[in-house]
Amino acid sequence: MKFLDQAKVYIRSGDGGAGSVSFRREKFIEFGGPDGGDGGRGGDVWAEAVDGLNTLIDYRYQQHFKAKTGTHGMGRNRTGAKGTDVTLKVPAGTQIFEEDNETLICDLTEVGQRFLLAKGGNGGFGNQHFKTSTNQAPRRANPGLPGEERAIWLRLKLIADAGLVGLPNAGKSTFLATVTAAKPKIADYPFTTLHPGLGVARVDAREFVIADIPGLIEGAHEGIGIGDRFLGHVERTRVLLHLVSAQEEHPGKVYKTVRAELEAYGHGLAEKPEIVALSQVDTLDPDARKKKVAALKRACGHAPILLSAVTREGVEDTLRALIAVVEDARSEEAPVEDTRWVR
Repeated sequence: MKFLDQAKVYIRSGDGGAGSVSFRREKFIEFGGPDGGDGGRGGDVWAEAVDGLNTLIDYRYQQHFKAKTGTHGMGRNRTGAKGTDVTLKVPAGTQIFEEDNETLICDLTEVGQRFLLAKGGNGGFGNQHFKTSTNQAPRRANPGLPGEERAIWLRLKLIADAGLVGLPNAGKSTFLATVTAAKPKIADYPFTTLHPGLGVARVDAREFVIADIPGLIEGAHEGIGIGDRFLGHVERTRVLLHLVSAQEEHPGKVYKTVRAELEAYGHGLAEKPEIVALSQVDTLDPDARKKKVAALKRACGHAPILLSAVTREGVEDTLRALIAVVEDARSEEAPVEDTRWVR
């Protein structure tokens, strides 16, 4: 399945059904009077977060969604049926914006959340509503009100506990493949990862979700390379794992480059807890390892974790460091139970 994290769709709720003009006509009933029923309300357009989806690819092939018109009223005071609703099923983590792609309408972060995007038009009144003492046989009824029409943007931001950042070929996909069951593409050329990926890591009987995104290069916030749009998929994470390749000649400079891109992107990424690891250390001899560790330590302000996904050196330490931050954040987010009425 292809990955798509942004789509523009057009929605329209259903028009209300028209009211009916009808009169009661029965044998032996001299004064029947008006009995036109009301029109049914038009269908609504909803957005709902569902389980089992992790992309917006469905909205690449269908961009127009229209709810059904309400049924018209009928004689014998019969009200028309409500029009059928339309539900846009999206993955959890989807944000919905106005046509300007800036004004947030709703943020569906949990499976089962629903939001009314467009309300159907009300049905029109039948002629029974217009009977008065001076107009016993009204021949008028209201048409149904029109539905709402709008264009909206769907933008998916993956929900994960930890996010991987770094330059291309820093070893992010290799690390994800090592600690999870995910199977990202791995090769020895830049920008192997073109789409975000998710995997579930397990350490000490505890699980958390890791998100891998395409690599950043200098000037990504200006559109260089793949750009920085994919950073949106690590906005919701609780911690970032910053990987710096041991094959870089100046690891301290590389670290500062990625940090500058995170700060330029904004949205609180630069303030997130960060764990720094020198990856691919299996390619270094002891002397080169010491020099690059020292250079990276000067840049980030603390000793980095030495990591090799191939030999699994430092893998368990990295996972334990990540889960420690994740569980601290989870405990802070957990609601405090009110025990005032507990005996």
